[in-house]
Amino acid sequence: MKTKTLLALLFALSTAIPAVAQQSLDAIVDREITQLVATYKMLHASPELSHREEKTSAFFATQLRALGFTVTEHVGKYDRPGFTGYGVVAVMKNGDGPTVLVRTDLDALPVEEKTGLPYASTVKAKNDAGQDVGVMHACGHDIHITNMLGTAKVLAQLKDQWHGTLVLIGQPAEETVDGARAMLADDLYTRFPKPDFAIALHDSADVEAGRVVYCPGYAMASSTSIDVVIRGLGGHGSKPEATKDPIVMAAQIILALQTIVSRESSPLDPAVVTVGSIHGGTKRNIIPDEVTLQLTTRTFKEDVRLRIIASIERIAKGVALAAGVPEDRAPIIKVVESENAPALYNDPQLTERVATAIGRTIGTDKVTKVAPLMGSEDFGRFSLDRQIPSFMFWLGAIEPSRVEASRKSGKPLPSLHSSLFEPLPEPTLRTGVRAMTAAVLELMKK
Repeated sequence: MKTKTLLALLFALSTAIPAVAQQSLDAIVDREITQLVATYKMLHASPELSHREEKTSAFFATQLRALGFTVTEHVGKYDRPGFTGYGVVAVMKNGDGPTVLVRTDLDALPVEEKTGLPYASTVKAKNDAGQDVGVMHACGHDIHITNMLGTAKVLAQLKDQWHGTLVLIGQPAEETVDGARAMLADDLYTRFPKPDFAIALHDSADVEAGRVVYCPGYAMASSTSIDVVIRGLGGHGSKPEATKDPIVMAAQIILALQTIVSRESSPLDPAVVTVGSIHGGTKRNIIPDEVTLQLTTRTFKEDVRLRIIASIERIAKGVALAAGVPEDRAPIIKVVESENAPALYNDPQLTERVATAIGRTIGTDKVTKVAPLMGSEDFGRFSLDRQIPSFMFWLGAIEPSRVEASRKSGKPLPSLHSSLFEPLPEPTLRTGVRAMTAAVLELMKK
């Protein structure tokens, strides 16, 4: 009888502890949510472009320092001279235990906001080319920053529930996919504790606020930027026979590139080859000397990526050869390494473990497994090619009634990077802070 009573008591305690932790988490979020929404609106109204995140990173660092983190600013070394690293690393040690890295991105996009919101961005700035552009948090990095600050506040108050070393990363230049590389190049994992796990979130423009979706394994594609310079022999538009027309060759190459995915790649290996820009010529009656194509490719597997790059080169040079272009004028194919991002691979075991913990916190009916995306992002670099288990999940950010209306009408919602992208702040942040805190507590629980 005593044994049964003891077992019953132990079971009651084991179920009560998570319940108490849940109450503490929810109570803290309730207290902080008004300030978090105000922080989000402030950040939304004052975005900064990639490589220019000076004020955003300073604000982020100041907030974390006030919570008791040891904060280092200006982390990041770029290949391009003149760029300043605005990365932030905040460390909180709480005894022995695992080291967990949580990352947010800091930068915004060269987009002129058209939402009409009272806190809409009216910021103008010069981009890397010196052009005046509108600036907007059109990818929700303001949500990410605010969510990180909320999570940091909660974890700083729940130190009795976790142990180990928490490393919070404020990463610059995600939109140009060179920020993670820059931070790693600045000896991130030797200057600061190397993580046992790396986790992050990204808002979703397709999912209702209050929900979380995730994908184990390959979750986002790699992105490879390629320039193709097609060199011909220019001349008068009335004498094409005296030229080697690079515009005609460009047209042939663009059409031929479509066969890489449709005829050279396995249907079981998703891939995208897109020509996003074509530049050539100055006047209608002048055949130019050259035309430049700008391409992006998306794949999950590295061998598929390399095969596609080789196919692009083969096709471009083959078309030029067929047109009679001499070998010394063959097309130039350049992979723009500074604009590349690896595929994002969510460690399956870590993914299911964290997704289960998030489900316990926000409700299992609000956590859904989804298919991978062909979009790209550089968070995967922090895993050091899967040496460190990593996981990124997506946070619903849209008013539920708008999502339902879109499903019924078939009219798509404004996507990420749209001038009309409009997250719903309060429920998005409430869910995000609860979800990310649950993720960290799962990995660092006592």
